[in-house]
Amino acid sequence: MECPITCLPEPPVDLLTDASLFLDFDGTLVDIAMRPEAVIVEPGLTALLRELARSFEGRLAIVSGRSLAQLDSLLGPIAGQIAISASHGIEHRTDGHLVQPDRPASLDVVAEAFHCAAASHAGALVEEKSLGVALHYRSAPGLRRLAPIIASGLATALGLTLQMGKSVVEVRAPGGNKGSAVRRYMDSGDMRGSRPIFIGDDLTDEAGFKAARELGGLGILVGGCRATAASFGLPHPLSVRRWLQCAPKAGRARHAGR
Repeated sequence: MECPITCLPEPPVDLLTDASLFLDFDGTLVDIAMRPEAVIVEPGLTALLRELARSFEGRLAIVSGRSLAQLDSLLGPIAGQIAISASHGIEHRTDGHLVQPDRPASLDVVAEAFHCAAASHAGALVEEKSLGVALHYRSAPGLRRLAPIIASGLATALGLTLQMGKSVVEVRAPGGNKGSAVRRYMDSGDMRGSRPIFIGDDLTDEAGFKAARELGGLGILVGGCRATAASFGLPHPLSVRRWLQCAPKAGRARHAGR
């Protein structure tokens, strides 16, 4: 059940006691940039993730629409110390073990079609990922209505999955979403028996919010007010990082109570 369009209360830090923590990347840990490659990883973010990884001991994961290769490039060595579900829940790496499907050849058709659309709309950007192709139209408002139509037609014709986001459409390999990623991690290892907390900002994160709620946890929405399955809210990535700075104490509280 989604909450009506309203501004959500700020989450208390004690939510993270006995919890597993799932974090989106763009718009949650870092500010959204006009171009995906222009995103800025603040110097303190990697240190924060390192501290969270130590405190939550296997109960921390990044769940992102970016590819695993993109996240590795942006985060550096710390990415190898955290469970990551990339490409909207269809690429997974945990403790060095990688699960990665083959790239559908039909994505080449999608890339060509998206490049053709972008060529006639100044400001549009095509992002080719390992398992998907995205058409960004944040700076090309003329594509706002057309891009979803193009992407939907391609996904249907090619047997791929349509993924809607903030000023972006993506056609990607089928097989999962952020909700299935949460369920996958919660069913194994150190996360089993804990309470999932999912933090995200985009429409793609709603599946993660819903899965967390169904598994006894909850979601935290980052950004403006909208209809959502999340229970709490934070205004922007900086507020997320500040809130998470208190999280290591909550993570350690679980072990102190054993």
